[in-house]
Amino acid sequence: MPRLILVNKPYGMLSQFTGPPGVATLKDIVPVPGVYPAGRLDADSEGLILLTDDGSLQAWLSSPRFKQPKCYWVQVEGEPDAGAVATLQRGLLLKDGMTRPARAGVIPEPPGLWPRHPPIRERRSIPTHWLELEITEGRKRQVRRMTAAVGLPTLRLIRCRIAGWSLDGISSGTWREEPPPDAFRNPSRKQPL
Repeated sequence: MPRLILVNKPYGMLSQFTGPPGVATLKDIVPVPGVYPAGRLDADSEGLILLTDDGSLQAWLSSPRFKQPKCYWVQVEGEPDAGAVATLQRGLLLKDGMTRPARAGVIPEPPGLWPRHPPIRERRSIPTHWLELEITEGRKRQVRRMTAAVGLPTLRLIRCRIAGWSLDGISSGTWREEPPPDAFRNPSRKQPL
């Protein structure tokens, strides 16, 4: 049966097991051999990464072809208005084309949020707000580019959910193992690819 590991990646860590000397990687917090990330998070983003030892499961989780939803908490600079949220929801034109429609809304600061090290920059004259944004694709720095396109630069980005898995109960810099989806539990069953 494939392994599935949920990791809460801290800010500043690479979402891979190797890196330049002195740079934090997943190897520093996940001592499990033979697993690899199903998708990536930039070093300046935090939150949920799924690891697996199964190529079919990795593809099902990370390929835009399967449209697995990925949900983010996004702290933005400025005040989101209804027009900005509606634009995020219907999709917008980025340099690499139109984004798919997304689920987006203004939320209060997520409860139980851990402090970020280093903390975000704060300017007294410019307020910050939190958005929840769910997308079904994963272009490079897509969420940051989407919020910037509607005039709301991202200050902090936390992936809180992928498909049916969430950060619930996983502190920053820790991990836990979960059973894989039913379709991947029995090797004799046809994979959903």
